[in-house]
Amino acid sequence: MEDWVGIVAGCGDEAWRTAYRLLGDEADASDCLQDAFAAAVVIARRQQVLSWRALLRRLVTTRALDRLRKRIRRRTGHLGQAAEALADPSPGPLQQVQLTEQAAKLREALSHLPSPQAAVFCMRMLDDLSYEQIAEALGISASHVGVLLYRARGALRERFAAGRDRAGKMQVHHD
Repeated sequence: MEDWVGIVAGCGDEAWRTAYRLLGDEADASDCLQDAFAAAVVIARRQQVLSWRALLRRLVTTRALDRLRKRIRRRTGHLGQAAEALADPSPGPLQQVQLTEQAAKLREALSHLPSPQAAVFCMRMLDDLSYEQIAEALGISASHVGVLLYRARGALRERFAAGRDRAGKMQVHHD
């Protein structure tokens, strides 16, 4: 029998912060956390969990990305600063508007990445996890983490560059 109170106490805050950084909404982060813990219960019934922290990190990240994709589909930059905006949801007042816009662009771009790439990017860039920690959480090798991160960064750069090109062309059109 699992000590769920201890697991929630030990891992819940970190898991919630991960969800909140990705989703930027308290209600969505709480729902995501509940979904992740419900999935953890199912997994714990099937197999022994060696690292609750790693399992919950993976579950929260994938569930948050799923929610993000749904949100972006319903509504239908700069990479470093946008990642900063997600990693630190409380910037100074002068940067708030710009960072919020960049964070929204990054969230949308992440929603278009394949799930493994998006998960690795979030765990590395937002949670500042090592390749080894990410590999453990996702059940893959550290070298595969590097490959996925490389592909994710490339895809995000292309997406942001394409957005800047479109904005430039639109601006020229309006002159």
